[in-house]
Amino acid sequence: MTSTTVQLLSDRIENLQESATIKMAQLSRKLKAEGHDIIDLSIGEPDFDTPQHIKDAAKRAIDEGYTHYTPVSGYPELRKAITVKLKRDNNLDYTAEQIVVSTGAKQSIANVVLCLVNPGDEVLLPAPYWVSYSAIAQLAEGISVEIPTTIETDFKVTAEQLEAHITPRTKMIIFSSPCNPTGSVYSRAELAEIAGVMERNPHVYVLADEIYEFINYTGEAHSSLASFDSIKERVITVNGFSKGYAMTGWRLGYIAAPLWIAKACDKMQGQFTSGTCSIAQKAGEAAALEDATPTYNMVKEFRKRRDLVYELLKEIPGLKLNLPDGAFYFFPDISSYFGKSYNGDTINTPEDVSMFLLKEGKIALVSGEAFGDKNCIRLSYATSEEKLRETCKRMKDALAKLA
Repeated sequence: MTSTTVQLLSDRIENLQESATIKMAQLSRKLKAEGHDIIDLSIGEPDFDTPQHIKDAAKRAIDEGYTHYTPVSGYPELRKAITVKLKRDNNLDYTAEQIVVSTGAKQSIANVVLCLVNPGDEVLLPAPYWVSYSAIAQLAEGISVEIPTTIETDFKVTAEQLEAHITPRTKMIIFSSPCNPTGSVYSRAELAEIAGVMERNPHVYVLADEIYEFINYTGEAHSSLASFDSIKERVITVNGFSKGYAMTGWRLGYIAAPLWIAKACDKMQGQFTSGTCSIAQKAGEAAALEDATPTYNMVKEFRKRRDLVYELLKEIPGLKLNLPDGAFYFFPDISSYFGKSYNGDTINTPEDVSMFLLKEGKIALVSGEAFGDKNCIRLSYATSEEKLRETCKRMKDALAKLA
């Protein structure tokens, strides 16, 4: 791209950061194509195939002629199926009119933020947070306000911290549980305290990202913030099919929201993408209503991998770890390596560590800076046990070179 061409781009796109996870995944694929033996743990994607009964539903949809434009908010049958799922799994009561299906949960989040956030509105982000929250708030001309947490508190924000950051300009809080990138899971008691903060601040809305809902190792049922009746009308629940049903490529997410917000998101989406893929929607209907055994089996395997990686990472000197209760990530604190060097290069940031591990260990991870944390890196364990053992060995060997 020439300098003249760059000058023609809008300030909006010039100022927007590229997704760090996608950037590292692209770099990893490039290095692999060049013949390098790279283990890529940068992107959050189940390595399991979509369950057969869901694929069969998609095939039937093609044969039955579901190949035309769909309603902007999704097929009525799918939206009804989602309400059944929300009642069954989350004890949440919504009508089909309160559901908006989108091309992935990322679009669902963008719809909500663009519909609610005005220029100058503050969006509170308990950090670490998923990389796109801040970027989407920026596109809406909102102001991201980070609320830092630490590994000692399992990266969870307290009600007191949250309340201390609320101002008259605060419009929205965005958080995820289970969390990407940390794997932290908020208990019902912790959510009750957050609900209390919301009760005292009626001008604030919450976008609760529950995309990792099923990947939960606590032994307790998943708790939704929207289940607290006193604040339900100010909670927008975002969920989807990618993580819990191994359907990442199908691009199918949704919101459950107060009707006026759902209608606004329908209006917004109608000018961007309209309704998402007809075939994916019919597959999603089967996922929501039919046999969930493959999901439960996948979660059991993820838990085994978590336990394995935890034991292997504990053997690496200088890493500070917690045991994540959900999702499929570790977010170790690697700040003890700051100031150390190898071959004349000094490590000062998580980005330095991730690039060092890519170069010296041939493993692709993501810097914590992209998630609002200056001490950590993210590692996905959504891959085979063999690759996870090799990853931890390479990491240990590479970090041992730093002095």
